[in-house]
Amino acid sequence: MKDPILDNIKTISIIGGTGKEGKGLAYRWAKAGYQIIIGSRSNEKAETAAAAVRELLDGVGVVVGKENAAAAQEGDIVVLTVPFAAHVSMLEYLKPYLQGKTLIDVTVPLVPPKVTRVQMPPAGSAGLEAQQVLGEGVAVVTAFQNISYENLLEGEDVDCDILVCGSSKEARETVLALVKEAGLIGWDAGPLENSVVVEGLTSILIGINKRYGVTSSGIRITGVPLK
Repeated sequence: MKDPILDNIKTISIIGGTGKEGKGLAYRWAKAGYQIIIGSRSNEKAETAAAAVRELLDGVGVVVGKENAAAAQEGDIVVLTVPFAAHVSMLEYLKPYLQGKTLIDVTVPLVPPKVTRVQMPPAGSAGLEAQQVLGEGVAVVTAFQNISYENLLEGEDVDCDILVCGSSKEARETVLALVKEAGLIGWDAGPLENSVVVEGLTSILIGINKRYGVTSSGIRITGVPLK
């Protein structure tokens, strides 16, 4: 049964949805019945990515592509999945369209070529950087940094949990409900300051992938009974 906290969320916009992570999330939420808008700098790239997701869905779900500003404006909730190099500039561009909304920031501060080394920005984390740029009018929540595209395309039994951080308890609960709608297991990981740990885990997982010859290592929370 759908959580009542999601009653007002019909459309999810994914900025940077032309990348693998964005398309994976679009696929999951479209299967769950949400209208998905994939945002890109150009309508053409956005629609190409949307078409690729529609092909994965085999006719199930509604996925369209639009320019970033229109996508952010029309989404009931907005997800950001851009490379860290574009993080601040994209946030500054989207700021007017995000006021009064919840932003799920999936960005990880990876700094090539040393992507297996944890490297946090001056703000402390990408999530804190986003809140700093957007101001108090936007509820920033971080999630999905540690799950691979390959895992997102798997079935229900995905061997990776989702840690959710955000300074607003209500916003965290909304995102946790969306994690469940995506067929995944999520955990309330506390305030936005804690995102430094979650974001840092991504570099560690990338290193594990490389060292052990895998593509989708993840994390599990143990010792807590599932509700």
